[in-house]
Amino acid sequence: MSFFSELVSTLFERRYQKFLSKEAEGRSTTDLARALLGSIGEVSGVAMAHTVLDRYETMNANEKLAFFEFMTHELEIDPEEVIETLKAYKADPNKDSYRSFAIASEPKRQELARRLNQVPGATGQLVQLRKDLLQVIKDRPDLGPLDVDLKHLFASWFNRGFLVLRPINWSSPADILEKIIAYEAVHAIDSWDDLRRRLKPEDRRCFGFFHPSMPNEPLIFVEVALTKGIPNSIQDLLTDEREAISAGDADTAVFYSISNCQAGLAGISFGNSLIKQVAADLAQDLPGLSTFVTLSPIPSLNRWLKQADLAKGIENQSASLAAYYLLEAKTADGSPYDPVARFHLGNGARIHAVHTGADTSANRLAQSNGTMVNYLYDLAKISHNHEQFVKDKTVVASAPVRTLCASVRTKITGK
Repeated sequence: MSFFSELVSTLFERRYQKFLSKEAEGRSTTDLARALLGSIGEVSGVAMAHTVLDRYETMNANEKLAFFEFMTHELEIDPEEVIETLKAYKADPNKDSYRSFAIASEPKRQELARRLNQVPGATGQLVQLRKDLLQVIKDRPDLGPLDVDLKHLFASWFNRGFLVLRPINWSSPADILEKIIAYEAVHAIDSWDDLRRRLKPEDRRCFGFFHPSMPNEPLIFVEVALTKGIPNSIQDLLTDEREAISAGDADTAVFYSISNCQAGLAGISFGNSLIKQVAADLAQDLPGLSTFVTLSPIPSLNRWLKQADLAKGIENQSASLAAYYLLEAKTADGSPYDPVARFHLGNGARIHAVHTGADTSANRLAQSNGTMVNYLYDLAKISHNHEQFVKDKTVVASAPVRTLCASVRTKITGK
């Protein structure tokens, strides 16, 4: 009966969609959006949402900007109504007064997004809409409230409970493999042969988070190398001349690349859950694994050294400078300056080792003189390290890294 009901509903939606297409001629997209907000019938609402989304996809940049302005300024809250309903709730807190306040304090653009999301596949279209918004928002800060609302909705729609962890391997569908090549943001994949070397051998793994509404679009993925010992060079890890080992012989899982795939989901973190879930699954499947570590870039090292004018006279101490930077360079709120460090330390990892000459690509030489870092995920200490970082911004590091830092601290600070 459920299948039959869905079939009938789909037929009615398609018929209504054709009818609405004729009715919508001459009506603006914003008029249709207002009508969608006032719609009571499910079929008519889905049909109108279809039309609004279809029109958005054909808009040019100026038309999209106008639509963002409409959502931001014409579907805004009424501050006076919010104040009055809040006063009423404060005076007499009950279900009805709270409902009135909640309705008044939620902008209509949130409900518009929910109604647009009735359409199959609309979630991905709304993620694309936010991507478009983020491209213009730096020059249009007045559109910021729209971004806040979309991010708020996406944080609910894409919370960990809805995400599905899937292995990605050489047998995965070609359209997903093509996206792995396109979305790889840390170590570019040059060809299908390069991708095969990362996915097919027994000592290589790849995992991604997917959302049921976007089943063929990875949200984030991590590439993993199974090794003997902790690696100190990405060249050695990725070379096509290496000899693969049996997965059962590996004692270390190396997370060497983590790539976010959807620009429209910026600011919504999946990496924390992804690494911990993958580490737990690998530990269960391969009991011989005892070490979980990254081999990570240090993308902001040279920029910070140049800004701080710190490297003069100690240019040849790249490892020590990198250690000092990772432990001592801070943002205004006391967090690590380096974005990759903030991510891994916030996840509960510790700085384990620093390696010079670890990535000799042109991009990494420009960023960090080719220096890379291992962040160690000690499964027994992740929670404690995370709590310390959140509470006190504590940077946990190994003794060798602290020694490297100390070796240049006096030259830099005079203390």
